[in-house]
Amino acid sequence: MSEYDLDEEDKEQNKVNIPQRSNPKRKKQTSKKKSAGKLETLKQLGQTKLPKNIDDDIHCINIVGQIEGHKSLPPKNKTTKYEHLIPQLVAVEQNPKVKGVIITLNTVGGDIEAGLAISEMLSSLSKPTVSLVLGGGHSIGGPVAVATDKSFIAETATMTIHPIRLTGKVIGVPQTYDYLDKMQDRVINFVSEHSDITDEDFRNLMFRTGELVRDVGTVLIGEEAVNEGIIDEVGGLSKAIKSLKEKIDSESNDKSDAENTNKDDATEAIEIVRQNKLM
Repeated sequence: MSEYDLDEEDKEQNKVNIPQRSNPKRKKQTSKKKSAGKLETLKQLGQTKLPKNIDDDIHCINIVGQIEGHKSLPPKNKTTKYEHLIPQLVAVEQNPKVKGVIITLNTVGGDIEAGLAISEMLSSLSKPTVSLVLGGGHSIGGPVAVATDKSFIAETATMTIHPIRLTGKVIGVPQTYDYLDKMQDRVINFVSEHSDITDEDFRNLMFRTGELVRDVGTVLIGEEAVNEGIIDEVGGLSKAIKSLKEKIDSESNDKSDAENTNKDDATEAIEIVRQNKLM
């Protein structure tokens, strides 16, 4: 063995395994990114947990300010963007952990088609849903409020029912008014189908004069919205959560009963086949 080989061997024996230290800067950067992501989610959606990451069986969605549709509103306006709500509802429908949804509303209304899109998504969910009007559920907020399985309104909350309005450049031709009538009919039909008010009564509330200063329509406060048949019940958060939990329990019991019935039917069918073979 040469002297070079001995030196290399001594070096290998004298080596000390020094543990590698983690880079604290990298950890800080990762934590900063996570916190920044949470803050961005809070700014955009009003909550820190998305439906795919939640652990609770009840998911809450807030609809506040003005419902923003195809046009972006000024930054000073408090808005709820429908392109943020619809993916949430899709995620809720696909997430088996979510058993029910509660919608809290304090909105002045907004884009008609965006509001109807949110309403249709809510009404088509297979899971129990409850809405709670806090502060206000005005204009297109009405269809959103009645789209759930059961609706509640606070005693001091209000709902403004008024005709459809257009902003911006309007062409003064008969076709414009026909389009307005069709859009108005869509709103009226949806509300009447998902609540206890009739088409005629809701239309009368829309075109009532002498109640609003700068517009025609009606303002309903708490119990009045229930008496008109638009909202199901007057109540707050505790009533809404209790009702939603009852619906969740009822659905789970129905599913278990159906599963037991299917098992009994399968057992009976197997027994019949076995007896036929013995005969």
